[in-house]
Amino acid sequence: MKIFIVDDDPISIFLTQRSFEMEGVEASIHPFLSAEEALEMLGKASLEDLPDIIFLDLNMPGVDGWEFLEAFEQLPDVSALEKCRTYILTSSLDTSDIAKANESPLVKGFIHKPIGPEDIQVILQAH
Repeated sequence: MKIFIVDDDPISIFLTQRSFEMEGVEASIHPFLSAEEALEMLGKASLEDLPDIIFLDLNMPGVDGWEFLEAFEQLPDVSALEKCRTYILTSSLDTSDIAKANESPLVKGFIHKPIGPEDIQVILQAH
């Protein structure tokens, strides 16, 4: 399993990676400190290099999580949209963010930081 974590906070990235390790999940985890960097990688990745799961923070400088989703949806290779399951992983408590995530066909779930063992199990069962 390949996982991309798109978050501008290195501590959040560390905690997410550590949570998966503690659950015994064998995964190749690739952190991105900016949405631009992740979009660049997704835009040139082969099908084999695409992640199975993307964890996306909403509040980031430059391109935020919502802008990432808009750009991701515009990628020329539709296989990326079909393969990658995107989960919002955020500290946002704004109910409008939850509603917007629920309306997006690209978003498979909305998780409040930090990710917990229950969240990981639900994601793995859906995968």
